[in-house]
Formats: sequence, C-alpha cells, structure tokens
Amino acid sequence: METLPVVPYNVLEYGCIMGTEVNYSELKKKIAFELEEAFGKLKRMEYVCHSISPREFYDYMTGETLTGDTITIVDVLDNEFLMIHEAVEISELKRQGIPINKQTVMTSRPRVYESHYKATDYELEYALSKGNHGWLKTRVAHAKSRLEDLDMPPHLIKKCQALITKFSKAQQRSS
Repeated sequence: METLPVVPYNVLEYGCIMGTEVNYSELKKKIAFELEEAFGKLKRMEYVCHSISPREFYDYMTGETLTGDTITIVDVLDNEFLMIHEAVEISELKRQGIPINKQTVMTSRPRVYESHYKATDYELEYALSKGNHGWLKTRVAHAKSRLEDLDMPPHLIKKCQALITKFSKAQQRSS
C-alpha cells in the first residue's frame, strides 16, 4: 500500500471541528466516489466532465491559493454543490490543457478565474434545481464579495456581475 502524507485541515467556518487530520489513503476512496456522483449530476445537466483522478482533485484542493480560502477539501467532499463546482472548474482547466497540481491556481490565475465563474454557474443552477435557496443566497453573497478581489482580471467583472444578477433574480422568482 502506498504511503501518503497525513493532511491537516482547518476549522470549518461555522466553528465546528470535524477532526484534526485526514489520511489521504482513506480520503482517496471518498474523492473517487464523490467525483463519480458529481459527474453523474453534471451529465444530467448536459455537462460532460473531463476525467479527473483522485490525485489531481486532491492536489488541486490542497494546493496554494491566492485568496487564503477557508473551505477545505473535506468541506467540499461533504457538499454536493461544492463538488459540482470543483468538478466543473477542474474540467474546464483540463479542457484548456492546464496541468492539475498543487501550483495550478498560482500558475494559471486568469484561466482559474474564468473556470471558477463557469463552475459557479453550474453550481448555482444545480442548487436552484434542488430548491436550495439558502445556498443560493450564501453563494450570491460570496460572488458579490469577489467584486472586491483586486486580482480578478478586469474582463471577468461583467461575468461575475451577470452571475449575481441571474441568480438573484432566480432566487426572487422562486421565493
């Protein structure tokens, strides 16, 4: 059996501590399962995912970030909406020929941002289809905060604003 590093993870935003360490060899099975689940949901949404290995997913999720994200790999694996998001984001990067590893976010910033907004669109469409207005509200607020991101490429500001408008209106119509 392959010996892989033990990965510490952060306290969740809500103040709950789920544990102190995650062993990758155990996490690998959960990653594979959750990716397959996300791929199936996305296929029903008529989105075809690129093949993503558990190692690629793990490296991408545990690599360096610009924003100091507090969402952990465990948070993502436990949330169907975030799994949809990450599956699309990584697929879009792979579709562009970008290697997926721990440095992807830092070395491919403009394309990561572009992929992020496409992923957000699918994530929120899925949340809307599930009737999860709480998730929509939270993630629209998150998108609004992204407008303050000084590292966001200027050409993506309109894309971010369009997502905010689209899902704010959708939320209002279904409330």
